[in-house]
Amino acid sequence: MARNKRNPVTARKGLSANTWTTIAVIVVAILVIGGVLVFNHKDEPAPNSGTVAADVLRHPDSHTVSRADNGAVTVVEFLDYQCPVCEAYYQNVTSSIEHDYAGRITFVTRNFPLPMHPLAVPAARAAEAAALQGKYQQMYDKLYGDYPTWALAADGKNVSDDTARAQARFDTYAKDLGLDLGRFHSDMASKAVQARIDQGKADGNEAGVTGTPTIFINGSKFSPAGTTYAQVAQQLRGQLDRALAS
Repeated sequence: MARNKRNPVTARKGLSANTWTTIAVIVVAILVIGGVLVFNHKDEPAPNSGTVAADVLRHPDSHTVSRADNGAVTVVEFLDYQCPVCEAYYQNVTSSIEHDYAGRITFVTRNFPLPMHPLAVPAARAAEAAALQGKYQQMYDKLYGDYPTWALAADGKNVSDDTARAQARFDTYAKDLGLDLGRFHSDMASKAVQARIDQGKADGNEAGVTGTPTIFINGSKFSPAGTTYAQVAQQLRGQLDRALAS
């Protein structure tokens, strides 16, 4: 059968004992070196794993949605208004924390629009323009509270790129809030508003932010470990409680 048909020359060709020894030595060396590299990598601190400077995370004119007089605990969130996860955080994590911890923590929001969200910058402009008329938090709440009507496409799943539809919604919010619509449009298009958005992006980059939402508690990055928003909220509340008690 097949055994009898095997080429006798090929059959005699094998690896010598010396060759096998050499291979074994190489394999062991690779495993040892690889193990050293893995363990050394684990011991190395992650970039920006320490405390980020307060003046990077927050400026004197940064927007707050909650403020504590003593300033003992400050939470900073870098956000993207069209980010679906940011909206989910707002609905399931941060809005209730703003309410439940009102007067005990200072909650700061910073702009960090991501390139894959085409309406993130227009929405940030709307929020900043509303802020110039004293209605930042109200616009912030409307952008997230009415998120599907401007941020999502007709399928209700993918993000929208319909600038005209989004602007119409922003105008509706501005009217609801009693803003001067002409000034609102002018401010949205202004260099000053764009500069604030750019500053948020620059500060986020310096702080090591790569995605949204990214939250810092007293300068330390919050790293959620939960698999549900309820678990994330519980973890965040736990860290806030510990910070307040310290």
